[in-house]
Amino acid sequence: MRRPVLVLNCGSSSLKYRLVDVAERADVASGSIERIGSSASRFVHRDERGERSRELGIGDHAAAAGAALGAFDPPLSGRALLAVAHRVVHGGTSFTGPVAIDDGVVVQIRALGTLAPLHNGIDADVIDVARRALPGVPHVAVFDTAFHHTLPPRAFTYAVPREWGVRRYGFHGTSVAYVAREAARVIGRPPEELRLIVLHLGNGASATAVAGGRSVDTSMGLTPLEGLVMGTRSGDVDPALVEYLERVSGLSAHDVDERLNSGSGLLALAGVSDMREVHRRIAAGDARAELALDVYCYRIRRYVGAYLAALGGADAIVFTAGVGEHDAVVRARSLAGLAALGIRVDDARNAAHERTISPPGAEIAVLVIPTDEELEMALQAARLTSA
Repeated sequence: MRRPVLVLNCGSSSLKYRLVDVAERADVASGSIERIGSSASRFVHRDERGERSRELGIGDHAAAAGAALGAFDPPLSGRALLAVAHRVVHGGTSFTGPVAIDDGVVVQIRALGTLAPLHNGIDADVIDVARRALPGVPHVAVFDTAFHHTLPPRAFTYAVPREWGVRRYGFHGTSVAYVAREAARVIGRPPEELRLIVLHLGNGASATAVAGGRSVDTSMGLTPLEGLVMGTRSGDVDPALVEYLERVSGLSAHDVDERLNSGSGLLALAGVSDMREVHRRIAAGDARAELALDVYCYRIRRYVGAYLAALGGADAIVFTAGVGEHDAVVRARSLAGLAALGIRVDDARNAAHERTISPPGAEIAVLVIPTDEELEMALQAARLTSA
């Protein structure tokens, strides 16, 4: 009898869940709860009987987890689960791979909330609810930062006083691990032989240099704020910006941090955080939106160039996540002007959203690989539990 893995994936105001048949790499059931904390949270559940949705008030992630776990018919308690996989954003230096959850692990996850205050606490809350509801099932934590534990010191070290105890951690690791392995399958070569630049472009965005299946550099840092321009995050800025704004505008460090995370990026440049709306405004002649797209793509192009240097070349550049998978304009503009480096995009293939969007025989392949973080979580949990 096949035993599925339940995957619970928390966002700051959402919870996605999937019951995955790992052997078939297929969903048995899935669902999501959005706008957690609102009086009109949207709850969608899908199974063999179809999709059902409703709006209801869900005050916090613990309540959302309880609602998700109770949505299954027959109940989860009767399904002989192999494991429950939990996404945890920050593992610090303590967790470099998936781990079986016990009380001590939950304490450590909460303690690491100083590095991810918007995420680790709610991750731990959901873990607590699920462990109480499914006490006889192994629970596994899968960390966003874990894939990047292979960063060499030259890549993770900041040139700041050692006593500050800060370093680069990187994020989107679960997505990058899955996409890098899928890219190797598309290319038809072992991951150990490849040098890849993975561009995870969603509302959050990051670039990662992958050599031999291992992360060797990544754009996000101590927190997910550093690096590329994102939906509401600034990406790279001069750190002196904080003190400057305190001096000239009276903003506190907390105020600036909040604006850099929630009021910057495309939202600050174009007035909207969704790239689809940016394109609509460009079509209507909005110069601010045109500049926002230019800045967004230019920042990506800079990181591609930097990671070509870090890797000593590349076998492929891989686009993934919402914008990366669906936005042909961003893909083309992000790699424009790089033909001298062996990087070209075939316009017809790109417009058709093919898996390979570089011309035949290109020196560096350009790929579009849909990410599947929940499947990767299920696979990691299954491997750990089976071992």
